[in-house]
Order: sequence, then C-alpha cells, then structure tokens
Amino acid sequence: MHSNPRIAIIGAGPGGLTLARILYLHGIAATVYEQEVHPLSRPQGGSLDLHEDSGLLALERAELSDAFQAIARYDDQGTRLLARNGQVLFDDQNASGGNRPEVDRTALRSLLLDSLPPSMVRWNCALLGLEDAGEGCWNLSFGHGNEGPFDWVVGADGTWSRVRPFVSTYEPQYSGLCFVEFGINDIDRSHPELALLVGRGMLNVEGDGKALIVQRNGNSHVRGYAIFRVPMGWVEKRFDFTSVSAVREGLVQEFAGYSEEILNLFRASSDEFAVRPIFALPVGHSWVRRPGLTLIGDAAHVMSPFGGDGVNNAMLDAAELAHLLIERRQCNNAVAEYERRMFERLVPSAKSAAEGAATFLSHDGQALTLAMYLSHQGTRP
Repeated sequence: MHSNPRIAIIGAGPGGLTLARILYLHGIAATVYEQEVHPLSRPQGGSLDLHEDSGLLALERAELSDAFQAIARYDDQGTRLLARNGQVLFDDQNASGGNRPEVDRTALRSLLLDSLPPSMVRWNCALLGLEDAGEGCWNLSFGHGNEGPFDWVVGADGTWSRVRPFVSTYEPQYSGLCFVEFGINDIDRSHPELALLVGRGMLNVEGDGKALIVQRNGNSHVRGYAIFRVPMGWVEKRFDFTSVSAVREGLVQEFAGYSEEILNLFRASSDEFAVRPIFALPVGHSWVRRPGLTLIGDAAHVMSPFGGDGVNNAMLDAAELAHLLIERRQCNNAVAEYERRMFERLVPSAKSAAEGAATFLSHDGQALTLAMYLSHQGTRP
C-alpha cells in the first residue's frame, strides 16, 4: 500500500464531497468523479435538516460550521399536520428553537464544492465499470477511457450505485410508496394564503390512503410530494406527464375530498413534475470486505426518507471513514474498521425508516404521525 494512496470517490453528493473535503484538510489526495455535466445540470431536490450528531458533526470535522451558518435556515423547522378537510391536528411554529437547521440541497452542495480545489472534482464522468488491477487496486472505466489504478474506490454514487455490485449482490427493493414531486415558486408573494397554510417548515396532510407533504425551501420556494401506496408503474399510467396541466388536474381529481385550500397547492404548482418511487436496501445490509472498495451513504444503505436520516448518515459515513484513514494511514485496517462500525450504527436508523415506510398511509397512519410529532415536541430543548 502506498504511503499516499490514490483514492477515487464516485459521486459528488454531500457524502462524497464531505469525504473529499476532510481528506483534503489532512493532506490526503482524492479525486471525485461525478456523472453530471456541471453542478447545476439537474435539480438537487428539496430541503434537508441536519442533525447535531451526524450532519452537523461532519461539517464541524470539515471545518465548515461557520460557513454553514450563512445558508442554514433555523426559522424553517416548523411542523404542521392537517386532516384532509383542513382541520389542524398539530402546529408547532416555534421553529427557531429546534436543533435541526434546514438547508437547501443545492446550497449545501455548493458549500462543499467551494471548499475544494476545482481540480479535485471531475464532471461528466459517468462510471461504466471497474476492473481489478491486482494487489487490491482498481481501474475505472469512463466514456472517455480508463483511469487508475486506484488503491481505494469509494462508492458514494447513491441508490443505483455502479460500485455496489462489486461488493454486494443486494439490490434496492421498491417500498410500495411513490411520490409525485412538484414545486411552487415565490410562494410568499404569489400565493400568501398558501404560504400561511404551509407554515415555517413542513406541512403534512393524510387521508383516504394518500398523503401530501409540502416543505419550505429557501428563496420563498416550496417543494411538495403527493404520496401514493401503489404498484410500481401505477403513477406513470395514472398521470399524463407529457402535459403539465393534465398532471395538475389529475392530482386534484385523485385528492378529491380534500379541502379546496389544500387542493390549491396542486393548482399553484410550477411547470415541473417528477416521479420518485421509494426504494430501500434491507435492514442490516452488509458485505464481505473486498480490498480496494467500500461504500458510503445511499450506495451502502439507502432507506426511505421517513426519519430524515439519509444525508446525515452519508455525511457521518464520510466523516468516520476520513477520520480512520487519517488516524491509521493503513487503508485496509481503516476501511475494515469503518465498515464494521457503519454496519452496526445504521441498523436502528434503517429499522426506523423501514417501519415508517410500512406504517405510512396505513389505516391509522394519521394517528401514528400525530403521536410521533407530539413525542418529538416533548423532547425539543
């Protein structure tokens, strides 16, 4: 093993970039390969809440805590739960008192990218395959050719990781839940009544075996998710995604019986919709260590979004792997210890997410959601 190992990180999401940043601070070179053409080539998704013992801890180790304050939204931690008729079941707008600040995914990614030399991130590099180069090293295959050999390849490339099949035979399974994502631009000015409905954070409405979650983002934007428990492919057949107006009207019809104020969220939606089926790896997913390869984040343990642990787990994976590589300088021992700890650490989070997905939209799902919010409110500092 080289004293200064060559490390390739596949994926420029929060996990991969956090790993690259912490290694960079300690003089360990890594190259991040990302299939996107540039940082803004596609929407990065909705708002994230970072947790003290994971996402925020990782930013502290990356020496980015102070810079994070410029993009953190402590005032957007509120929660509202409504019945389908608009009755307010839970409303906690004491948002700034929480310890899980919101941040837009794009802003978090920009923060991490700005903390790295531009040459460390290679864009428009979709990984096509890996080739064993012997002695635990790997060559990477891209459309422009091969690169390597690398002493370590870290798969930080999400749910459909190209690295995972080289260490694990498991594939993510459909949870039965499918989200239709939409957005509302400039809601505070254009739709002030809907801004009040959403509140300072997240709005949740359940009833009739479906649900609506709407989340405040930065710059007066909100992102919503119409949620269905349906067979794979049902959403694409039910809605005509070639027509924005048809999708809007289809959602209004599908949620018939909900209050008009709630349905107006669909009517105010902007011109982009996306289908987001929810997949997960099995609870306790692990693999037999293979020299030169490891996984972090969703590549290692993708789970449902219930619990909000996904990005936090990814960033903590990155921080712990980086810490062990820096401390031990012997990559094989460091990665083996990282994987052992990660496998154990992720079980409670994965169980909670799986239970959340299983009970969401059940006959008593609304009552379970209300009980969860009340219990969280009771523990807020």
